[in-house]
Amino acid sequence: MLRREALGGSSAFVQRKHDVPRPRPVVQDVLVLPKLEPATNHYGHDVTGRVPAAADVPGIGALPPHHDAIWQRAAPYLAVRDNDVHSLYSYGLARALVDLHPEADPEVVLPGILLHDTGWSQAPPDEVLTAIAPGGNRPDLVLLHEKEGARIAQEILADVGHDPRRTEQIVAIVDGHDSRREALSLDDALVKDADKLWRLTPHGVDTVMEWFGLTREQAHRLIGSRVHEHLFTDAARTIARGLAAVAWVDSSQQRVTLG
Repeated sequence: MLRREALGGSSAFVQRKHDVPRPRPVVQDVLVLPKLEPATNHYGHDVTGRVPAAADVPGIGALPPHHDAIWQRAAPYLAVRDNDVHSLYSYGLARALVDLHPEADPEVVLPGILLHDTGWSQAPPDEVLTAIAPGGNRPDLVLLHEKEGARIAQEILADVGHDPRRTEQIVAIVDGHDSRREALSLDDALVKDADKLWRLTPHGVDTVMEWFGLTREQAHRLIGSRVHEHLFTDAARTIARGLAAVAWVDSSQQRVTLG
């Protein structure tokens, strides 16, 4: 079996059910959507006709309809501490990992990553960060979100008619994706790795900064201590190094000076 560091703390489990997902609270946005349209064209000529088709470029794609059906049902449960955006970025990273592991089952890994954090919707909103904060000691909330996430995943996958054998595997992955020190399978390892890799993305660093009031450099150090030595696959470790390089440059004196 593949192993990583165990989650510290007690294994006590306190069940609290709030079955109806709460809407995301209205707050001032602090995270900015990446630029989707150009502000100008310095070249002055139209080159769009020379842009290759998405199918011809690795890493480009969209959620297929059967995954979007899962996403649409999962999204209301994910409107807790940016888990919705986190899950989409993790889905993209999971797709990259699946592409690099052709022996993995994408119909386990990709639905699994979309559903893995739905259980946080069942935890008290004002206590969620205490489960993951530095020095926090709420393993009961971690276990709660895993158990409730497994229940929600079962319901959603049944609703969309997902393959029962794969559903059973996904439910087992969700139930233990944070607390379990071993990976049950390669598919489980890829879900765990994609979940952690998000922290090193620009969106992940931005989010951790706001969670805990850290500078970008401090957030990167905290994230790095919780990611690099806790990954299962060589592919994930390579991706992590690349993302960490971007995060380092983003807070470097030279980059900040450039504005």
